[in-house]
Amino acid sequence: MVHNPIQLAVLDMAGTTVVDDGLVVGAFDAAADAVGLNDREHARQYVLDTMGQSKIVVFRALLGTEELAQRANAAFERAYAELVDNGAATPIDGAAEAISRIRDAGIRVALTTGFSRSTQEKLLAALGWQSLADVVLAPGDGVRGRPYPDMILAALMRAQADGVANVAALGDTTSDIESARRAGVSVAAGTLTGAHDEQQLRAAGATHVVASVTEFADLILNGR
Repeated sequence: MVHNPIQLAVLDMAGTTVVDDGLVVGAFDAAADAVGLNDREHARQYVLDTMGQSKIVVFRALLGTEELAQRANAAFERAYAELVDNGAATPIDGAAEAISRIRDAGIRVALTTGFSRSTQEKLLAALGWQSLADVVLAPGDGVRGRPYPDMILAALMRAQADGVANVAALGDTTSDIESARRAGVSVAAGTLTGAHDEQQLRAAGATHVVASVTEFADLILNGR
């Protein structure tokens, strides 16, 4: 049997393992209303282009002041949490099964997000995924959000993987790919179930582009 060098799979949530279906944009519109953001169309496009990044960072870039950014981010988190509480969160087809297959093969799994930790916890609870992964991470103290490599590197340490060459990452956005490339992982894969298309993912430096998390599981379990 061929030895599989991958010891850790780092998976994004919204758009990668969880269906987005416009939830992020809907929550953004609620946040924009809360702070009276003008030029909504330009701002919405910026949100789409930077999908995957920490939301507070996005609001800082759009609004220019910390006070407005914090207000918008709080409104965004409330709106997204309400959507989750109302049953809007659904998994990508086969996501839980793919994660279980990866873990059954002895590879640890980390779930990461650009949302706050509290919103991530609500999302995991709504899906019944509290015990699905070995590690769950969100931006916070000492851990920057994407496109920085922090969450991947923090997951590596918590999962006690030997090194970045033993890590495979999957995400649906160019920010996911940039984060993975900055971290130096051996597999920086993009999936076509979310925000960005194959051309965008490959232009960002994706080592692989897969149809879904199920195909990603096949990729790393078959030793590439």
